[in-house]
Amino acid sequence: MRAYGTPTVVSGGITELVVLWGGIPLVGGVLGGLLVAGAGWVADLPWAPAQGLFRAVDGLPDRYALPGGVGVGILVGLVIAAVGTAERVRVTVSGTEVRLRQGSSEREINRRDTRVVYLDGKNLVLLDADDAELARQSSDLPAKQLAEAFREHGWPWAEADPHREAYRLWVPDLPGLPAGAEALLRARREALEHDRGGEAKELRAELSRYGVVVRDDGKRQQFRLTRRATLPD
Repeated sequence: MRAYGTPTVVSGGITELVVLWGGIPLVGGVLGGLLVAGAGWVADLPWAPAQGLFRAVDGLPDRYALPGGVGVGILVGLVIAAVGTAERVRVTVSGTEVRLRQGSSEREINRRDTRVVYLDGKNLVLLDADDAELARQSSDLPAKQLAEAFREHGWPWAEADPHREAYRLWVPDLPGLPAGAEALLRARREALEHDRGGEAKELRAELSRYGVVVRDDGKRQQFRLTRRATLPD
């Protein structure tokens, strides 16, 4: 254990970068070439969108159209690769804190504030002394590397959610919730149904103020209460 040694960084490996910067542009180039090659066929389909564009592409000389289509496809693939690289999750663990970074967003969590750390599916979760979530970070980082990094620096790592059995499926008008939580859960259900991930994340944070911890099972919400949750009389 090196609780106060060099921080350990867990991020996507070289394979992920190869896929992003090699595989995606390659697939983009192939698709771009196929679209150009099949432009005439697509333009003849009565239900196809942008028929005028496909007719224009079909009318170009092959020596320009095919390389152009491949080039545009590669360029689109490079843009996707750049966005994917910028949004990669990076977890830096030391003996005193953990830094969670995704894109331009970064947050730090102190070891002294953390009671337990575990993985809930693809979510890295840190709980405080009241069993409330300090962080829930989604990522595709290797579970083994994350566990080793936290253990190596003396963090309380758990193999599973210690409160998994405490979760209940939320349905409208379910009793036993703090005042105000029902409206937030209804709003969050609507956000999940319409794939508004940012709004759902904000509502999760707001629910935590009421002592309600939420986890998702598809588009269904499961919840549990923390020690500081205040229930109505």
